[in-house]
Amino acid sequence: MLDKTEKFKIRHRNRCPHCGRSRAYMRKFDMCRLCFRKLALSGMIPGVIKASW
Repeated sequence: MLDKTEKFKIRHRNRCPHCGRSRAYMRKFDMCRLCFRKLALSGMIPGVIKASW
């Protein structure tokens, strides 16, 4: 599924390396929002804390 090359080079989509999701991808962390949330809540991403106000 992910190994398939696109017909045109410009058609490249950023995908989450953990789950392969293409939507809600965050470039800064190189993962989708679902994987980011799971890893952030478990403390695997340094410097990320849950916001509360």
